[in-house]
Amino acid sequence: MPEIAIDLTLETPDDGAVIDKLHERAFGPGRFARTAFRLREGVPPHPKLSFVARIGSMIVGSIRLTPIHVGETSALLLGPLTVEPAFRSLGIGLTLMQASLTEAAKIGHRLVILVGDEPYYSRVGFKRIAPGRVLLPGPVDPMRFLVKELVEGAFEGVTGAARGC
Repeated sequence: MPEIAIDLTLETPDDGAVIDKLHERAFGPGRFARTAFRLREGVPPHPKLSFVARIGSMIVGSIRLTPIHVGETSALLLGPLTVEPAFRSLGIGLTLMQASLTEAAKIGHRLVILVGDEPYYSRVGFKRIAPGRVLLPGPVDPMRFLVKELVEGAFEGVTGAARGC
């Protein structure tokens, strides 16, 4: 398979409508009822940690990290991470995650949570959160509730309700 040149850039306000359409295609109208969406509701994604992947001028992927708190601890919520169906399995999602998580650590963030598939996200170090340790504003399959420490030990002693900042 030929290599495809992917250009990663920070998301800009002009990208919003295209990203919304990408989310609509990937997650459908039910996305607004999901717990992770409810946690992000009314909280803009972090502008220095939200990236798009382009092939030429076309956006083929997007990742957003949103500031939240877990109890009294500052954290980030990863998601949505979306890749156009025709461009999946090319490593675009993994590349977006690595860029976003690397930048988050670089600017001093310590902890990231998400709701997603452990086999996929464990490739970048996400691990399952013990049931009941962190409370979300809606139901979540405990097998899909994950955390990544950007600084070793950052999740030690962290408990409580997750909420947007």
